[in-house]
Amino acid sequence: MTLSDIQKQVEALGAQIDATQTLYPTYGYSMDGALPHIEIDHSQTFHFVVVERGRELERQTTTIPDELLYWIFDTITFSMACAFELKNRNHTQDFRRILFRKQEDLLGCLNIGWQEKKQEQHILILAKHPFRDGVFNS
Repeated sequence: MTLSDIQKQVEALGAQIDATQTLYPTYGYSMDGALPHIEIDHSQTFHFVVVERGRELERQTTTIPDELLYWIFDTITFSMACAFELKNRNHTQDFRRILFRKQEDLLGCLNIGWQEKKQEQHILILAKHPFRDGVFNS
């Protein structure tokens, strides 16, 4: 699998959820600014890398293409869900109710397994930090 193959898959999946190109990672190089980029090394290992201000903040590594695609769409759908929540904010409830549901729905449009994985992650977050409903100042 090449960077071009990954890019084609990302673009095809992104089109299914109307993701904008600005949310897509770059391939083989970093634009910095915390926009993820994808690398493949000589052993066909994929790297999901986030660089900001010239400093590597995150690097996830896998040999499984589906796992790489999940990481890519986890970030894309999070950004989309944040924008959706902001436009549809309900000041009487915890903003994460809308954000989490929207991200899970978007991932579910692409891959039910990804949706289930994200739901499990959200459950763990909420176990530590439960929803807090009420009137919020913003």
